[in-house]
Amino acid sequence: MANQAPQQVSLQDEAIANLGTGPIPAGPYYRADYFELEREAVFRRTWLQIAHLSELPEPGSFIVRRVDIARASILITRGRDGQLRAFHNVCTHRGTELVSEEAGRRSLFSCPYHMWTFSDDGELRSAPDFERFYVDKSSCSLPRVAVEVCAGLIFINLDPDTDQSLRDFLGPIAPQLEKLPVARATRFSEYTYEIKANWKLTYDNFQENYHLRFIHPRSGAAAVGSDNPFGYPVKFGFHGPHRTQTIWSNPEAAPKPFQGFAFGKALEAALMDGCEMALAKDYFAIFPNFFMLGSPMTPFSHCVIPIAPDRSRGVIRMYWIGEDRNASQRFAREYQMATARDVHAEDREVIEAGQRGLSSGALSHIHMQEQEVLCRHLFHSVDTMVNAYQAQKLAGGERV
Repeated sequence: MANQAPQQVSLQDEAIANLGTGPIPAGPYYRADYFELEREAVFRRTWLQIAHLSELPEPGSFIVRRVDIARASILITRGRDGQLRAFHNVCTHRGTELVSEEAGRRSLFSCPYHMWTFSDDGELRSAPDFERFYVDKSSCSLPRVAVEVCAGLIFINLDPDTDQSLRDFLGPIAPQLEKLPVARATRFSEYTYEIKANWKLTYDNFQENYHLRFIHPRSGAAAVGSDNPFGYPVKFGFHGPHRTQTIWSNPEAAPKPFQGFAFGKALEAALMDGCEMALAKDYFAIFPNFFMLGSPMTPFSHCVIPIAPDRSRGVIRMYWIGEDRNASQRFAREYQMATARDVHAEDREVIEAGQRGLSSGALSHIHMQEQEVLCRHLFHSVDTMVNAYQAQKLAGGERV
């Protein structure tokens, strides 16, 4: 099998012309100064996937999300009018974080320091001895953050001057996401992890199958077959800063009995939920740090959150429509999540080994082949924003 030629995707000349084929600088994967530029140029200036509508099921619901890369804590509320609103989770008196809980249900939020109290629409309702201040209540509202929803997925934008809607940002990917089960999901399973690796290096591992046969010879067996012995994707797509690929699945895979049972129950549930079946899996990479598998049987999402130049946090979710109908469906859902964790566990050590190697400074450049084109595209998308930010600052006379 090792001597057989895999079915590879031939990249369009336009994609190669835009992305190039040369080495990629290694510094942006470990340098602290580049990480600071990413903080300002990318994560404080673009739409970030942060939550799901199922977490705010009714008026009065709220959640708090920490965005480490922006040094921000975000409060998202669903008001009595049913509208979502997002704010910086800071009291406008002296900056104390307003809400410490991760989630709950209430319509008023009181600062623990001096009891300034805000409504779920961000307005200051009361403050002790406010008549002794030199300001109007109307100018003390919580700082707003842009928030919009696509396919049940909640995005925020920390740029106060943004005039780009989420739908414009997603472009042709938006209607594709809205066809996925995540758009109708009512619950999810989640696990988080921390890894000693740069966010791009971590993300890159999950957008190329070049490593599949070396790191996942056991767990990845179902993703290879005689027609595609290396499990390479059958299609790539580039949509502005976003990327897509169609992941090949083996139609002749022979799972073990308990695996077959779990997959069968997952398929049965997906059909009952009205999902369209497809053998191949659609992969949607939403710039900068979120991706989702569109398969109805494995509605999987992964968000890689930057923490430091050489450290990241991942949030992995599987979304479900409705409660478990029976014990068999519960088993199928738990099995799929356990499988995802097992596969991911095989990746972590080699990702961290890659970070140690890059952080040593031994390499000035790294190399990417055709099957790593999505990794190359992510690097170029980030670097383009970083360069534009630097040029903007220089044009304004500011040092960067």
